Amino acid sequence: MFIKKAVFNGQAENFISQTNFNDLAIDSLLKNNILRHGFKNLTLIQDQTIAHILKNKDVIGIANTGTGKTGAFLIPLLNKIVKDRNNRVLIIVPTRELAQQIRDEIRIFSQSMGIYTTLCIGGSYIRNQIYELRRNPHFVIGTPGRLKDLIERKNLRLEKFNHVVLDEVDRMLDMGFIQDIKLLISLLPKQRQSLFFAATLSNEINTLMQSFLNNPVRISVKTHDASVNVDQDVIRVSGFQKMATLENLLKNEDFKKVLIFGRTKHGVERLCNNLYQKGFKVTSIHGDKPQFQRTQAIRYFKEDVVKILVATDVASRGIDIVDITHVINYDPPATYEDYVHRIGRTGRADKKGIALTFVE
Repeated sequence: MFIKKAVFNGQAENFISQTNFNDLAIDSLLKNNILRHGFKNLTLIQDQTIAHILKNKDVIGIANTGTGKTGAFLIPLLNKIVKDRNNRVLIIVPTRELAQQIRDEIRIFSQSMGIYTTLCIGGSYIRNQIYELRRNPHFVIGTPGRLKDLIERKNLRLEKFNHVVLDEVDRMLDMGFIQDIKLLISLLPKQRQSLFFAATLSNEINTLMQSFLNNPVRISVKTHDASVNVDQDVIRVSGFQKMATLENLLKNEDFKKVLIFGRTKHGVERLCNNLYQKGFKVTSIHGDKPQFQRTQAIRYFKEDVVKILVATDVASRGIDIVDITHVINYDPPATYEDYVHRIGRTGRADKKGIALTFVE
């Protein structure tokens, strides 16, 4: 079994920046959008990164998800576009869900600024994406497979992008995108700003960076693995008791926002329906659901319309919600890597999380 008990070892050191967003040398409308949405002080990754990006430096950022990393690269890039509308930004990410989350943050920060974004992801109509690309958007955010497809159809030309972001590079390599990434990099102009973000470094990532970056600034704010903040435990249960045990857990008021993993699409849907019939606010996400339903399910979960999301492993690589209190492995994961990705959905941004695995 993959379980290793890990007790939360006290409060992580919280960084409070002396720099307020109001102090940044950025466009006033951009600044007002940031402040209006409740952002005040910079996180550590933002504090150490934004100034270098504004100076057009290449950056390697090593940081856990949930540390404000997206804002660290979006804010200075938006400022560059405001100063020069000819700037174009390509953002390459591993999953559709992450692409959508970045698009949503751009919308928040760029309100009333006339900045256009196109999402190039699988599971959505490619015709709509081709139409939007004809508008020459300032930001193109995409997953490697769909970006490659659009390039092969001659609907996307990368030589006009003078800023590129590779986000969650370690996950892209885990998912087998290394050759696609190398192809995309080879099609970019040599004169560009390159930003490279990952939670971990490996020899393969280091090799990729050498071909991708020019004299980069290295910034690391990763202090520990996400699992340090996750209290992991096993619940031994016989098959006929599983549903009743789960129901009793979910009635506990400490289970505020719960992500439940099942093995199969049909099992996930069946479990979701059972919980719904018992009065729980629940939705589901799996590979058979069309993209708009997956997007809606994540939004409902994020905005607390529902408090439970039941998912297959497709969600373990795509959900970035910092306040998930519990992950429950209703069905055990197939591999240790799947287990790590599942439990990594909780205990984010230095919050404590709990991961429970049902074992028969």
